[in-house]
Amino acid sequence: MSAPVETLVLTASDVARCLPASECREALASAFAMLAAGRIAAPRSLTFEAPEGGFHAKAALVLGERARFVTKVNGNFPGNPARRGLPTIQGVVVLADAGDGRPLAVMDSASVTAIRTAATSAVAASRLARAGAAIAAIVGCGRQGIEHADAFLALMPIRELRLYDLDRSRAERLAARLGERHGTSCRVADSVADATLGADLIATCTPGADFVLGEDDVSPGAFVAAVGADYSRKREIRPSLMARARVVVDDLDQCAAAGDLHHAIDAGLVGREHVRADLGSVVLETVNVREHEADIVVFDSTGIALEDVVAADLAYERARAEGVGLRAALAS
Repeated sequence: MSAPVETLVLTASDVARCLPASECREALASAFAMLAAGRIAAPRSLTFEAPEGGFHAKAALVLGERARFVTKVNGNFPGNPARRGLPTIQGVVVLADAGDGRPLAVMDSASVTAIRTAATSAVAASRLARAGAAIAAIVGCGRQGIEHADAFLALMPIRELRLYDLDRSRAERLAARLGERHGTSCRVADSVADATLGADLIATCTPGADFVLGEDDVSPGAFVAAVGADYSRKREIRPSLMARARVVVDDLDQCAAAGDLHHAIDAGLVGREHVRADLGSVVLETVNVREHEADIVVFDSTGIALEDVVAADLAYERARAEGVGLRAALAS
């Protein structure tokens, strides 16, 4: 009789402990380069809409020294915090050994998603932001906003961080936290434009269906990481700004179907050919996105399963080495 297969169960706090943002950023850069070079199969996704939100499943397979397969299943319900006191995003990531099929780990997806999304934005910003970027703005100060603020502060010598949220108290709490942790000047803004005009780096981390950033809110030369639109009902960047900007995507097909690119295409202002590059090509340096100092660059980040498999594998290996998490024999 074969021995029972143990699966590691990791909570959100376990993931936060075992997934260092800097390691995740480096691993993601390598993975996007391999994807662009055709050394990794294209990730896949599936979406279902529900009356007040939706579900998506994203999967990826990475072969190599550690062959891994991951599936992430997320529920995304923007009304949850106000109506039910629940998080907007809830779900699980399942990591499997792609050599023998063993389910290695089941972990909280919101924490994996937040860390790997900000790390991906940092990969993009490190290559697409102007040299000497010193002012950053975060629009939306929930979990993604927190991770993006930390990512930008770790990436560049930011001298001023501006924070905006419809719930001003969330921005105030984040400003106090970041000021204590990083010693950076943090200012709570009165409006989106108050936060973003003059900023070199901007991250839009909002969960809703309303456009939040337009042409009049962005100064020449800015880099924008738009991470909130990950299915077709959600949107952040106005089509007119998408048309003006040099657009980079994490995945062209996914962004054309569900990202801010999708809304710009629907508005008739751009086509798929407007996209300058995908992130993998940027990492490989096969394309020049920013041709002039004043170019505005928008990174349309819908989140692909390649990011999840990289992050989940890192978290699993660290948790296993440090004895973190609950071991369960699911098949017993």
